[in-house]
Amino acid sequence: MPSPRTRPATVLLLASALAAVGLGPAAAPAAAATVPVGSGSYSDTRPPGTSGPTTNTGTPVTPKVTAAAKNRPVPTNDWWSSLAFQRYGDNPYSTPMYGHPLTYQATAGGLDVGYPTSPTIVGEGRQYEYAHKRDLTIGLTGLNSPDTKADDWSDWTVTPYWSDGARTLRTTIGHGSPFVYAKGSGGNAQITTAGAPTVFADQGNVLGITVAGHHYALFAPTGSDWNVAGSTVTAGLGSKDYFSVAVLPSTGALATFKKYAYSFVTGSKVTWNYGGGTVGATYTLTTEAKEGTERGTLQALYRHQWLNTKDALTSYTYVSPRGTMKVRESASFTTSQKASPVLPALPKSNGVDAARLRGYLNDVVNASDPFSGATDTYWTGKALGRLAQLVPVADQIGETAVRDRMLGLMKGKLQDWFTAGGANEFSYDKDWKTLTGYPASYGSDTELNDHHFHYGYYVYAAAIIAQYDPAWAADSAWGGMVKTLVRDTANPSRTDTAYPFLRGFDVYAGHGWASGHQGFAAGNNQESSSESTNLSTALILWGSATGDTSLRDLGTFLLTTESESIAQYWFDADEQVFPSSFGHDTAGMVWGSGAAYATWWTANPEEIHGINVLPVTGGSLHLGGEKAAIRRNIAEMERENGGPAVEWRDLLWEFESFADPATAKAKWDAGHAGYTPEEGESKAHTYHWINTFAALGAPDTSVSGDIPTSAVFTKGTTRTYAAHNHGSTARTVTFSDGKTLSVPARSTATGSGTGSTDPDPDPEPPTGNTFQLRGGGVLTTATGGTAGSDTIASAGGTNRDGTPYQPLVYQVRGVNGTLTPGAQTAFRLQVDAGTTVGLGQQARVSYDFTGDGSFDRTETYHYFATDPVTGWEEYTQARGLKASTGSLGNLSGGTVRLEVWSAIGNGTSKLQTGTDKSVLVIPYS
Repeated sequence: MPSPRTRPATVLLLASALAAVGLGPAAAPAAAATVPVGSGSYSDTRPPGTSGPTTNTGTPVTPKVTAAAKNRPVPTNDWWSSLAFQRYGDNPYSTPMYGHPLTYQATAGGLDVGYPTSPTIVGEGRQYEYAHKRDLTIGLTGLNSPDTKADDWSDWTVTPYWSDGARTLRTTIGHGSPFVYAKGSGGNAQITTAGAPTVFADQGNVLGITVAGHHYALFAPTGSDWNVAGSTVTAGLGSKDYFSVAVLPSTGALATFKKYAYSFVTGSKVTWNYGGGTVGATYTLTTEAKEGTERGTLQALYRHQWLNTKDALTSYTYVSPRGTMKVRESASFTTSQKASPVLPALPKSNGVDAARLRGYLNDVVNASDPFSGATDTYWTGKALGRLAQLVPVADQIGETAVRDRMLGLMKGKLQDWFTAGGANEFSYDKDWKTLTGYPASYGSDTELNDHHFHYGYYVYAAAIIAQYDPAWAADSAWGGMVKTLVRDTANPSRTDTAYPFLRGFDVYAGHGWASGHQGFAAGNNQESSSESTNLSTALILWGSATGDTSLRDLGTFLLTTESESIAQYWFDADEQVFPSSFGHDTAGMVWGSGAAYATWWTANPEEIHGINVLPVTGGSLHLGGEKAAIRRNIAEMERENGGPAVEWRDLLWEFESFADPATAKAKWDAGHAGYTPEEGESKAHTYHWINTFAALGAPDTSVSGDIPTSAVFTKGTTRTYAAHNHGSTARTVTFSDGKTLSVPARSTATGSGTGSTDPDPDPEPPTGNTFQLRGGGVLTTATGGTAGSDTIASAGGTNRDGTPYQPLVYQVRGVNGTLTPGAQTAFRLQVDAGTTVGLGQQARVSYDFTGDGSFDRTETYHYFATDPVTGWEEYTQARGLKASTGSLGNLSGGTVRLEVWSAIGNGTSKLQTGTDKSVLVIPYS
């Protein structure tokens, strides 16, 4: 096997960013060789012999933007960054950009648009792609632009710009938008299709066409008329300059889309809030009415969004590499999630032997070189992270001398990097408005990759120092430089002229992007999602330690959002995202077009599975929310590896401990003597981690505390509550199940909690057992919902009897109940196949008795053959049980899941939601 994490120099990828708040003045750096920041400094000129952003042939490049945008910091590491970063010198337009549901590529004649709906498997089965394929090009007659520039952008939309001297074209595109909004001058609107289109609706200025099996609507100004000539469709704009194009979920949706066709999106903005252990976010589009007064619009929500919204959704859906997207008819929507748990370190427990831990700690601090020869920002960061993880651990067992020696090592290294003019320093690039550490690595300089991966370690280490030495973290001391790194990677300000807003954290996609230039046919990518969340964890800890609650809350929003995205898109936790043809339970990398069972530097399964685990810290606890996915992940790693982990065994033991602490401890006990720790790990940390989990149990993410630095662990039926109080006075932390914990100042506390033990997530109703289906995959005991429907995907002409295929999934967690003797599961589901013949819908009900992610009882019912007459029909448990596994038992914080899919047929059908006519009744009281 290759040596661990030794990446070749040709692998120049990865990078993203997150966000922050309250980071001091937003002024651009002064024009001086050295810019002082508190006790530190950075330079405004690169060190001799180094490079900034370049093309692939080494030619320096500056942002490719219009005059209107030339003074704005470019948000590199985004889904559309190739518009502004010309990585390939022979392509002045863009590489494919994956907005979802639409895909785009800029060319001389305008904007190529596609809607990929069928995955392909490439790379010997290691990657699935919904690759961009042009359906049509949006342009103007005669347009032949020498390049495309970025003219405007907002949180998840961008406006590309073309000009050939006689004609100009601007289009606005974005995540979740089924529309492309165009403004042009000097020519007629022109849509060039990949093949002769089929017209299904002609209303003069509104035209419905089908291209390559996809339905599009073209909207010109009132009074215009679309003309179809072969594969060219044109319309005069008259005195107007606007037109729009939309991809339709069906031809029957034309009227709805026509309503919003002239409500042009002009911007996008996310806001977030944190309180009481809950993270809320609102996603809002601003619009301009080109005709009429309509200011609403349509937005397609990703899975991580619609799983966490209570807002009404339409029955319209789209295919995407992230699973089904669901459409909302509004200019905004909100999400709400329990905040992901964070601790500076796992708490003290009786599972850890202090003498043994002391020996492991001494091995670290007495090493001849605690930084292992690291010189660049990435490997220096890894070494800082290794020490930072151990500082609170040493403090727990009273090893204050060891703690202080590690703090001293960290301070010395950070201060060295935070001072311009030495062998290593940070340098500001005024063209790209970014701060780059030199020596650089993995394209962090020439491609603007990985800044969040690298700098997250620095901010994390600084946060641990701040916990013990607040004076060091003051702005007037070294905190100013920490905040400068945060501004580069996670800037909260949209008006800062020195750094872009959130650089690479894609607020709509819900995760970071790694490449600074996005110059790939598959779009942008992110490999190590866990190093992305390492930065957001660092923001939480830094904000908590320094009293910056705005920065703390931003980190909480970023971590909580990305944790759901990781669960869905890297680990396919609900098994609803990866296409069945992919054949893997995890992805090492997520791309704009799909995902890959791969890393940038090796095909070793241990590292493919481990790259989204490291570094293991108190910010990794969110992974414990998907225990079944972890078990599948470990099982696949061992299959692919031909046995248990060898190289990265420590990381994978720690990962397994999130689901099965006893199993992980058994592996540690058997194998700890003869292994070399992963570069960011130590035997001290791994020993403490695994044995603490074995004593306290795995993370219980169904309960959250009312401060971000809190967590809950469950072993059997016993919960242990933990919280760290960074403040100078004692406080009481309240958990979502009603329990409270008193935490002294500047301390971590644990205990069984006092007070209520009422279940928090979706508690049982007084009657105990009846759940309505709601859009967004929700089962709820609430009544008074709004009637709606969800679309059941087609079986594709294949017999799916007994095996869920692209099912609708409805779920409720945190359910307590006593099994009623003799009672059975019951349901009534309203389904409708319209006029389609030969369809049959099937249901499966699953019970996870303790909420640990493993379903103890499943019940699959015979399918229900629907008639080809429009109107609701009732499918009930009376169809009979086809198959079952396990036996029913009492629920204690359990999970109940309902899946509905098409067992037979070749067409979609509908399932009614939001009424008491579609309910699941469980046999509990």
